[in-house]
Amino acid sequence: MARWGSRTVRQRILWWLRRDLRVTDNVALHYALRDADSIIPVFILDSRLLNSDKLAPARKQFLFDSLADLDARLRERGGRLIVQRGDPARELPRLVHETRADAVYFHRDYTPYARARDARVTDALNALGVRVETFDDNYLAAPEQVLKDDGTPYTVYTRFRLRFEERVIIPNRYATRGDLNTPRDIVSLELPRLPRDDRFARGGETEALKLARAFFRRDDGLARYRDLRDFLARDATSHLSSHLHFGTVSARELARAARDADAGKQGKTWIDELVWREFYAQVLWHFPHAARGAFRREYDAIAWENDAEKFAAWCEGRTGFPIVDAGMRQLNATGWMHNRARMIVASFLTKDLLIDWRWGEKYFLRNLIDGDIASNNGGWQWAAGTGTDAQPFFRIFNPLLQGAKFDPDGAYVKRWIPELARVPREYIHAPSTMPREIARRAGVEIGTDYPAPMVEHAVQRERALKMYRRK
Repeated sequence: MARWGSRTVRQRILWWLRRDLRVTDNVALHYALRDADSIIPVFILDSRLLNSDKLAPARKQFLFDSLADLDARLRERGGRLIVQRGDPARELPRLVHETRADAVYFHRDYTPYARARDARVTDALNALGVRVETFDDNYLAAPEQVLKDDGTPYTVYTRFRLRFEERVIIPNRYATRGDLNTPRDIVSLELPRLPRDDRFARGGETEALKLARAFFRRDDGLARYRDLRDFLARDATSHLSSHLHFGTVSARELARAARDADAGKQGKTWIDELVWREFYAQVLWHFPHAARGAFRREYDAIAWENDAEKFAAWCEGRTGFPIVDAGMRQLNATGWMHNRARMIVASFLTKDLLIDWRWGEKYFLRNLIDGDIASNNGGWQWAAGTGTDAQPFFRIFNPLLQGAKFDPDGAYVKRWIPELARVPREYIHAPSTMPREIARRAGVEIGTDYPAPMVEHAVQRERALKMYRRK
């Protein structure tokens, strides 16, 4: 039996948190409460990310919100969050030594970077004779769970989904009641404080559960999602993707909520989006080369044009294509972008501007609060036609038609591009075609107040097809 101060404990467990910033339905916490009398929750800030431009302010604010909320919830249970800064492979062994912890519990992370990091941490802890226990929590299924009969992974979503539905049962909530009894004298850093920007979504388990209740308990929430989720100006989505990424709510909790709220088959459409998330995670697990290049390696030979000035215009939302620019301005202002807009702007970057999808992938990962390595990579490779189960390269979104279909009144465009607020509906997605007098009455001069289209879509479409076929 180990001793801490005057209290005799059965076991002291260091609980390492990463993308699981909650106490409800948390697998590692469930087993730590079962196995230990004293639990030390630890989060390690990565100085390389915090001090670089790789993490946009919206992502930082969401993370710090989530950590503060987690700390408050832990304090209600006799615990507190121990915050450290540095390399986990150094900080965790140091903490184990200082606290005399008997074991370290954490959840598996499936990306190539995370797997390498966790292997280094495990090796360092094992060298000290410390027991390491890992659990699956971030997804509904472990990547080894949904395989073909011959044991190989799926590369087509529809077949993966069918097997997923056969193999995966959504479990009941993992109980996490009980006191953590975290020692009081462990030194912890204060969380960084940022000036609050109310344009950014608020993080934390409290906010996640509030959003989930509002979405799933709404009489028409799932029906609206099924029927209206692609319409850019309609608030028909759950806004839970960032919370899923940071683990302020579990995928299990949301899948159960969708299932229990379903009054027919309305919940299935929403759950299918969770399964897409599962699919992309297992693709990156089984095919880690996709994190660095095309899943279909032959597309690594594409000769992208990679015009830096055009890329900057795309990033800043000044391409002259309103539906593209509105999406990018929404992202830059809020750290979030509607999923339909993500598909449109990704297609435009790769197939109109002929810029390498990895440039866009990196920009999204930096700026999206919900920027998830696997889902972001899968989405970009789908749009570029280079990935598993991807949109064929010859399917190229027409941004004018996409705008007219999914923002027919131009409400989304007008919200994010105020200089076009008075443009008549019939010209809102192609304002450069307005007669001069109508433009004057709308108070906008194309080329001055709002840019003219930087490319001609029909021309770029043919150039893109030739580029892909030459690979």
